[in-house]
Amino acid sequence: MPATAYLDYAASTPVRPEALAAMLPFFSETFGNASGGHAFARAAKSALESARESIAEDLGAEPGEIVFTSGGTESDNLAVEGAARAARARGRGEEVLVSAFEHKAVLAAADRLALEGFSTSRTPVSAGGIIDLDALADAIDGRTALVSVMLVNNEIGTVQPLDQVARIMAVQSPNAVLHTDAVQAAAWVDVASLAADADLVSVSAHKIGGPKGAGALVVRGGVPIVPLFEGGGQERGLRSGSSNVAGAVGLAAALRATVATMAVTVARVGTLRDRLVAGLAEIPGLWINGDPDRKIAGNVHVGIPGVEAEALLVLLDRAGVCAAAGSSCSSGATEPSHVLGAMGLDRSDALASIRLSLGFASVSADVDRALNAIPAAVTQLRASVGAPR
Repeated sequence: MPATAYLDYAASTPVRPEALAAMLPFFSETFGNASGGHAFARAAKSALESARESIAEDLGAEPGEIVFTSGGTESDNLAVEGAARAARARGRGEEVLVSAFEHKAVLAAADRLALEGFSTSRTPVSAGGIIDLDALADAIDGRTALVSVMLVNNEIGTVQPLDQVARIMAVQSPNAVLHTDAVQAAAWVDVASLAADADLVSVSAHKIGGPKGAGALVVRGGVPIVPLFEGGGQERGLRSGSSNVAGAVGLAAALRATVATMAVTVARVGTLRDRLVAGLAEIPGLWINGDPDRKIAGNVHVGIPGVEAEALLVLLDRAGVCAAAGSSCSSGATEPSHVLGAMGLDRSDALASIRLSLGFASVSADVDRALNAIPAAVTQLRASVGAPR
């Protein structure tokens, strides 16, 4: 491929060398099914359990609390739908509360529950992209079965006050289950600490340098969950299906490398992010989406008046800059981001916004290329519609 500036780490990351090296044996000589009893199976089972122990340590959980999944979407679905259904079956409530700008894996799961007769609602967020704690407190009561608030928003990168959410729940609905989607958080913050109060925590490998198709759900303290899949009863009956040993091993290796280098990565990438923001600020009218003081180091989400994001992204791609508009899981959609809509942006402003996300392999040349390409593309697009440059 030609030289590019990859600024879409929030969508997916390159596989870390540590993860690739850890996985390779499980595509060749160590190919057994971890559910079997012979030597090949035992080798696979041993690797699977070693990965479980490593992930548990890095997420502040016990090995028996780690459930392997196919990624963040499945983890979110299993947490939201599974915990809510289990709560209703035990008479622990039928109300599900989610923040208005959750990942669609959470929102769609809540919508599915609404079709099953659950009471579901979306808690509003501020213009800066932080959950409205007062509105959440007003909504939670003894009927609440589950609350889902993501630790870091996947589009604008704002860190949510999960500890305060947990305190509100402890007072107003102590039996309710707290789930957090930590898929975007794991690369940038200490999930073990910041999600310590969550009963259920979703993570995904390919956001932190692991393979696609691998993830995990932390299920603390035996929180009851109705499984999504029926079958052989793997993962303590919570996720049937032959174990993706290579994926689990890759997730463990990527997470271990991420945690070990996080402080250095956050400092280095934060400096790159600040230079990118400062350079983009020279574009007339540009604004930042999301509270800058509450953002992870790798996220730059900007709006540019007089420019349609989709057209801008086409020009940037031609110039060797990879970026995104909205969530990667909604690519190709012509509708504005529900995240920006929840924050109060009108349709035109939302459709004029793009996400630039950096990561562990980002370098200064990526920022240089972006700062050359983006202003030029904006000028070209504004000239084509007669907008001020």
